[in-house]
Amino acid sequence: MLGLLHLFLVSLTILVRRSVGTTEHQIILPLDFKSYIESQKLPLILNRDSPTKDELENATFVVLCRNEDLYDLLETIQSIQDRFNSKYSYDWVFLNDVPFTSHFIYSVANFITNSTLKFGQIDPHEWDIPSWINQTYMHQLWDENYQDTPYGTSESYRLMCRYFSGFLHNHPLIQPYQYYWRIEPGVKYYCDIDYDVFRHMRENDLLYGFTISMFEYRDTIPSLWSHFKQFMQNTNREYGDLIRFVMNDDDENSYNLCHFWSNSEIANLDIFRGRVYKEYFEYLDQTGGFFYERWGDAPVHSLFVSSFLEPEDVWWFGDMGYYHGPYLQCPQDSKIFELGKCSCNPTKDFSFGYYSCTEHFLKIRNHFK
Repeated sequence: MLGLLHLFLVSLTILVRRSVGTTEHQIILPLDFKSYIESQKLPLILNRDSPTKDELENATFVVLCRNEDLYDLLETIQSIQDRFNSKYSYDWVFLNDVPFTSHFIYSVANFITNSTLKFGQIDPHEWDIPSWINQTYMHQLWDENYQDTPYGTSESYRLMCRYFSGFLHNHPLIQPYQYYWRIEPGVKYYCDIDYDVFRHMRENDLLYGFTISMFEYRDTIPSLWSHFKQFMQNTNREYGDLIRFVMNDDDENSYNLCHFWSNSEIANLDIFRGRVYKEYFEYLDQTGGFFYERWGDAPVHSLFVSSFLEPEDVWWFGDMGYYHGPYLQCPQDSKIFELGKCSCNPTKDFSFGYYSCTEHFLKIRNHFK
């Protein structure tokens, strides 16, 4: 095994693309791969040619992670590569708020040998508490309201949710792509995915896809719904039919707390790059809710998707066998389960349980077919 690895590292050539100033340099180098990586700074692109490259959609996996997530991430990469990407070789983009270590880059690059890999760092200005936030008041609210809430006193969690909500889709390494599939370290896929997910999105004119939906913690978003409705009123926007996914049928048109779990979202990035979404995010950001409360990117995305997309624009990927602890989506149809060679336990499926919103979504989508 060590001999094969040595042969791979010595014989491999990689197209490495590095931005220096405003000039992009492309060089082909033989590898002492590990030494080369140790000498580089971000952004770093390892461009591997694949036999399927010309047939692929303009799409990528996106992972926001830390160096210490490496081994959870490798397990997840093995899962998605074995179950899906070994057949397609789609690109991967890895982002971090600090520089990736050479050990992280080498380990990932040695693990994924059939895809172009891109490693980048987040703009520090986009991973910071903005100037209009009163941090003394912010910490006071955390102490008073969020001691017993998951991530309730976490600054990094709030920075992450704000970044996912407003900046990720325009990162320079992601900007060239039309579609993305968000992946988190530690998740697993228990079923073979024997079709091109991104092609499925394009050919069926789908804009947004999810695997799990659920109710949000009410205490984390006490003012989000009122700010959302105020934005819609201020900009004279009308709700689409999918608003029923998040809006109760009552006199107050209250929020039912449903949201698409964004840690596995698959989306056409145009929906988050347009002028309306930019206005929406900037309006919410100015209210301070990401920091004074604990707004997640999942409800922020879901309210926008439910207001500006139609039911036929959104797809539930119910055949993937997706696990993000403690929740599991496992196919209930025995034929789908068998065709996908699934290894999850169908009795543990979350999709149609009391705390899931997926059945609610499917009723709305089927109603407007």
